[in-house]
Amino acid sequence: MLTLYGACAVTFMMLMYALESRGRGFVFAFACGCLLSSAYGFLAGTWPFGVVEAIWAVVACARYYSLRQAAE
Repeated sequence: MLTLYGACAVTFMMLMYALESRGRGFVFAFACGCLLSSAYGFLAGTWPFGVVEAIWAVVACARYYSLRQAAE
């Protein structure tokens, strides 16, 4: 089950990354995908992967908020 969860999380994350140019909502969805992938990394015992994905989530959230402010 954990492997299936990880595969779904990473697939979702990469799909949202590919769609980021279509709107800032996809940037936020990418950040959520990064958090899901981070959780998988920690659950699987690969904490370096979990840490890196958590950092990517923070970067994506910052990008989302900057895009949101630019749109206002």
